[in-house]
Amino acid sequence: MKKIVLFASGSGTNAENIIKYFVQSKLGTVVAVFTNNPNAKVIERVKKYGVPTQIFSKEQLFESEVLQKINVIQPDLIVLAGFLLKFPENIIAAYPDKIINIHPALLPKYGGKGMYGMNIHNAIVANREKETGITIHFVNENYDEGNIIFQQNVVLAGDETPEEVAAKIHELEQKYFPTVIAGILNQKS
Repeated sequence: MKKIVLFASGSGTNAENIIKYFVQSKLGTVVAVFTNNPNAKVIERVKKYGVPTQIFSKEQLFESEVLQKINVIQPDLIVLAGFLLKFPENIIAAYPDKIINIHPALLPKYGGKGMYGMNIHNAIVANREKETGITIHFVNENYDEGNIIFQQNVVLAGDETPEEVAAKIHELEQKYFPTVIAGILNQKS
């Protein structure tokens, strides 16, 4: 069984969806969820699946404490599922090509520092984009610049609100993120 570690900062809908997907799988399992937010809803969401959570501070992330905890687990894949901090270079160096992120836009558009959540959807609506989508990519030392693994687009009518765009993106995330993770784990077999 391949071991997956999730990092999340918020509501945890993607984290829960990934956990549910792999409960049914013989390929892998989510062994831990790490969060930098002690009030994140993800903590409550994952309790019912018996997945342990690790809460850490920004200092612990950028010093070696979080890396040490990851090293104990020895995950096959680290998945950022709504994790808002820049990922530290010491963890990236220790787990090359084993850390992935999902971004709620079609990179390279709408990527980089400050481009997350509703900031992206507001910008897409303001710029009257004809389409948007999701990008799943490897994590490197720069925001949203790692090699792209998968993209899926959705056409926009042009009259959507940012909230309606967010709902369309959420549907794509729920549909594709777990299966792309499974595909990556299959390649590592």
